[in-house]
Amino acid sequence: MDDLSNSVRPFDYVVKAGHAARQKESKAMTRNQIHSIFLSTFVLVSALIAAASLPAAAQDPNQPYPTMAPVEQYLMDRDAEIALARSAAPDAISHDASVIVLTRHGYETAVEGKNGWVCWVGRSWLAMFDNPEFWNPKVRAADCLNPPAARSILPYAYKRTALLLAGHSKPEVIAAIKAAIDKKELPALEPGTFSYMMSKGSYLTDNGGHNMPHLMFYEAAKDGAAWGANLANSPVMAVNYWYISAESYPQLKSFPPLSVFLIGADKWSDGTPAPSM
Repeated sequence: MDDLSNSVRPFDYVVKAGHAARQKESKAMTRNQIHSIFLSTFVLVSALIAAASLPAAAQDPNQPYPTMAPVEQYLMDRDAEIALARSAAPDAISHDASVIVLTRHGYETAVEGKNGWVCWVGRSWLAMFDNPEFWNPKVRAADCLNPPAARSILPYAYKRTALLLAGHSKPEVIAAIKAAIDKKELPALEPGTFSYMMSKGSYLTDNGGHNMPHLMFYEAAKDGAAWGANLANSPVMAVNYWYISAESYPQLKSFPPLSVFLIGADKWSDGTPAPSM
């Protein structure tokens, strides 16, 4: 892998988010030494990017992918998508997992599993709502969720995906998800939610090597303090599930707190060594 000190790494959005959170924490500690500080910002690392079909000269560098590409660009051959989804976790887990695949209208079950796990390939719009690369059609984020995550994380992904594919705007999707949460049509996060993202074939970002094996943990928390996340030399990165900055879509401030914790792995799901983070 290229020298990471001189190149953009696959998880630079997460790293930058962590740096921003630490700067915010330092300022807040000056104001009040006993105040708990939020580590705000997340990359749903399984889907960091977004894509655009505009000419390069016309693009805003801060919004490289301002609109959704034609839906065909997000779709995959069904068998290839099943194989990629299963490659997110070691075969001992993914072999008996259910598999869902993307269609023109949303995700549907392609394979019924036996162990409660669900493997799938996330797309870019499952990142934070204000991710500047929200629409990248190249993103293929293979992911295998354990049973608690399948029950309490996937319903949000299903709803978000179906609404976006139906042509709803981000503000409309946010409002619909908030209404569903308030009506208890979407579940609360279960304890012990976890997923593998160790596929050698994933494409997570346009940056750096485009991919890195890692594990994801979800917790109904406003920050990563209990995990020692985002601290110097800590292997744990923590970010907000919903947004980079709550100011982009203020309604997200009223959403249930949800932090995602990322820990890098030293090998791919097939057991071969991975580059260091």
